[in-house]
Amino acid sequence: MYDFTADSDLPTAELHRQLVQACDALTSGESDSVANMANVAALMWEFIPRLNWAGFYRVIGDELVLGPFVGRPACIRIPMGQGVCGTAASEGKTQLVKDVHAFPGHIACDAASNSELVVPVVRDGRTIAVIDLDSPDKSRFDHEDAAGVEALARVLSNRI
Repeated sequence: MYDFTADSDLPTAELHRQLVQACDALTSGESDSVANMANVAALMWEFIPRLNWAGFYRVIGDELVLGPFVGRPACIRIPMGQGVCGTAASEGKTQLVKDVHAFPGHIACDAASNSELVVPVVRDGRTIAVIDLDSPDKSRFDHEDAAGVEALARVLSNRI
């Protein structure tokens, strides 16, 4: 049994440090990518406050395909280069979006989402997945959140 508890009153950088540490402990030695993504989606949901969706999209061919997540049902397939997730995957760059309704080509999988953070998971210079976090709050995510999820993506790059 795993018992990782998060204190949402921690400073953002410390919260993400503890999240990465929990992720490392939970995924170390496990080779099943689906199991690792599922557990990390649950960890993100537990650790990061004010989310309405936390999970993964996997790069399969020329599109993103839904992976393990916590939240409401989501879009199953996203074309590469479209929406926040497709842009992050095609450019290989973190997308920190304070107001998704102002993002050109935003794909609304959940009408309750107002801000989004999408971080590519890169292996051998190629995006293999993205970590997607949505919040009902505008401007929910900041650069400390981005740095923390980027650290998480680095840990996962050879575990998913």
